[in-house]
Amino acid sequence: MNERYLWDGTGEPDAEVARLEELLRPLGLKVAAAPARKTAWVPLAAAAAVLVMLAGWQVRVAAPPETRWETAGGFVHAGQVLRAGSAELQLDAAEVGRVSLEPGAEAAVLESKPGRERLDLRAGTMRALIWAPAREFVVETPAATAVDLGCQYTLTVDRMGEGLLEVETGWVSFEHRGRESFIPAGARCRTRRGAGPGTPYYADAPAGLVRALDEFDTRGGGLKEVLGSARERDGLSLWHLLPRTKGEERAAVYRRLAGLVKLPKEATEERILASDARALEQCWDALGLDSAAWWRSWQRQW
Repeated sequence: MNERYLWDGTGEPDAEVARLEELLRPLGLKVAAAPARKTAWVPLAAAAAVLVMLAGWQVRVAAPPETRWETAGGFVHAGQVLRAGSAELQLDAAEVGRVSLEPGAEAAVLESKPGRERLDLRAGTMRALIWAPAREFVVETPAATAVDLGCQYTLTVDRMGEGLLEVETGWVSFEHRGRESFIPAGARCRTRRGAGPGTPYYADAPAGLVRALDEFDTRGGGLKEVLGSARERDGLSLWHLLPRTKGEERAAVYRRLAGLVKLPKEATEERILASDARALEQCWDALGLDSAAWWRSWQRQW
């Protein structure tokens, strides 16, 4: 390559530079005549040289790493968007579990490494059967994060980002900005954009209770109907309402819970009204749904 021509326009240009120069000539800027040339094309020649060099380069971008998840088509890459068409799409990770995306569902594997598996369910329904240790498998949704505590569950997200979690075996923690719902086997929990997880309830809960909980979670009303229709088994829902109410409303929830479930003497109304964490855990233990110490022991920051 004639480098001198590129910088001061002297000498004969290489054939490739001359060809590119001719192609770019209509875009050139004519300036005052130089002694040896009528038109100065130095900037144009330099640009042509850059194009020639770029043409010879091979740009190489590293592919996203493979995850531990695989489908019938091979291993899934981090960040790869997965869309189930007219048939179910199954993902398997030998040390983690199995996830099935129902037709029309869309998801991605955000992170995959020992001790931490994070998926993103953007829309549709997924079913998960997880045998990894508790809290290693996490599913992000637009409105909340589902944290596995050793279980089998179904999670649905609509196009508005609203979600419904249904647990078949084990436990799932539904979390969003410090708000938590603990959902045991046989229970459900809705989640909404901006509000996070709602109040969990059992699948066989009275229809009136479910409607009233929806009213409470969305508009802050319906508490009287919740308390009036709650059964002993619905202590699960009432316990979640304790930290989500204040003053007289919290006192009413506590009294109704105490009327349905035998609470320990230490878990007094005064302590609950004062937001005593230990008293709240004692009320949980009285529900007979595993010890509060068990699920608290798994908590860590994600």
